[in-house]
Amino acid sequence: FLFCGGSVFKRRAMTIAYVLPLIGSSRWGSHGQAVSERRRSRASVLIRASAVDDKRTHGDFSLYNTMTGKKEVFDRTVHEDGVVRFYSCGPTVYDSAHVGNFRAFLTYDVLKRWLRYRGFDVSHVMNLTDVDDKIIKRVLREGSTLEEITEKYSKLFFDDLSLLNVIPADKYPRATDHIEDIVDLIEGLKAKGAAYETSGSTYFKVDSFSDYGKLVKLEKRESGARRTEANDTDEYDKSDARDFALWKAYKDEDGEVKWNSALGVGRPGWHIECSCMAIKYLGPQIDIHGGGIDLVFPHHENEIAQSEAYSGKEFARFWVHNGFVNIGGEKMSKSLGNFRTLGDVVKKPDDARAFRYLVVSSQYRSTLNFTEDVLKAARNTIKRLDSLRKRLADVQKEERTVDMQASSEIESIVDTAKSAFVAAMNDDLNTPRAVAALFEMMSKVGKLLKAEKLDSAHAKMVDDCIVDFDRVLGVFYEVPTVGNVSDEDGTDGGDQVIPEALQELLLQRTEARKSKDFSLADQIRDQIAAEGYQIKDSPNGAVLIKI
Repeated sequence: FLFCGGSVFKRRAMTIAYVLPLIGSSRWGSHGQAVSERRRSRASVLIRASAVDDKRTHGDFSLYNTMTGKKEVFDRTVHEDGVVRFYSCGPTVYDSAHVGNFRAFLTYDVLKRWLRYRGFDVSHVMNLTDVDDKIIKRVLREGSTLEEITEKYSKLFFDDLSLLNVIPADKYPRATDHIEDIVDLIEGLKAKGAAYETSGSTYFKVDSFSDYGKLVKLEKRESGARRTEANDTDEYDKSDARDFALWKAYKDEDGEVKWNSALGVGRPGWHIECSCMAIKYLGPQIDIHGGGIDLVFPHHENEIAQSEAYSGKEFARFWVHNGFVNIGGEKMSKSLGNFRTLGDVVKKPDDARAFRYLVVSSQYRSTLNFTEDVLKAARNTIKRLDSLRKRLADVQKEERTVDMQASSEIESIVDTAKSAFVAAMNDDLNTPRAVAALFEMMSKVGKLLKAEKLDSAHAKMVDDCIVDFDRVLGVFYEVPTVGNVSDEDGTDGGDQVIPEALQELLLQRTEARKSKDFSLADQIRDQIAAEGYQIKDSPNGAVLIKI
């Protein structure tokens, strides 16, 4: 492969300090609140201790841009304050997120980590869709309220992010908190002739935007044959089949889910919320927009149309999309019975770290085939990494020295690993190659450990290198105890699978306790015990433990 680091650099004794003042403010009229709220007037001091550390920013970072269909160098933000504006699509909080969703969230976690590793300041916004057709159907089916459903699954989502060591976004705006902003944006589109009202609903006029289809390279004559409102099953009157809903008129089956607005009684469409939140919190021009490959059309295409029609500016410089997750070689779907939530996969702390490793070590644009065997292999890899770090920690406690030749060899191993890791990550987040650099170093260090040719100082050097890589990979962390994840069942490898029916009973018991129906809670506890499981209550929630 192409090696971007050149020859191995010798260490330098001189320490060079750079002061990079990042002074400025963000003004977007009524928009850009998230960035303007952040304190940007500051001086950032970067101390580079050696030529090895210089490699962190050595070489260009190339990122595949769906808009252009090729890798392009990402070396700057267009904003004066130097902050990278990053928006990624979040979940629809009507059910537990599935493993495909979490591939996207982990992909953009790695991207954000790499940008920060290279010295960028990043402002990241991820929306929560808390009103749409699927949520309304669940509300009606369960006889619940919109708030109860969305709060329940929002909490589960954030618990899952915590399990996977995902760095939180700066903001998680919700559609229902931004109805007025959405209405204002739609009114702006109407004023520009890009939207129209019919039968109480408002639609985006695709004909008004000449670049429609540029993300997926659709000719306008082709786009009419495509389904442009994938999640809109409502039958409203439209002037053109390609037009999509910005505001949906109220229908009886919407129940209590409705808002009175200048657009009439109804609710927002799906696509408009992302444009609204991106513009409000990041401004009309963002650097990177991310999401799953399934969102390219129609969602992201529609985002571009409505955002650029509104602002007259390029909405996003880079469009980044991750590939699908298959289950056992088949596309994941409820109809095939192979639908997997994170709760179905992660039962033990080691499972959480293994799943994270499995996802972040795969090529993000390729399809990831998930099986129990690959998760088991990832779990074993995590054990190997933990074992090596323990051995390095033990050596650091010893009083051992090595000769100059061995010292030079170790430094060369670390330098080579760092150069290869950075070159791989600079190549469109090529984590398989980056992880290969880590394991090449591990193999060589393992031989030195066996031959007792590693002293305390160099053991620390190797471990520091691993920790440095983990700033990007994020696989070394203490897994929090949330939901059904527990390490107290006496098993040694996360092979316990708790039946879905029992997990549902556990949720019912939790709800019964919240409503102070302790009699029902006790009945459910006895029912669970009859199935061979014990409930352990903790401040972080209840877990099931095999008796």
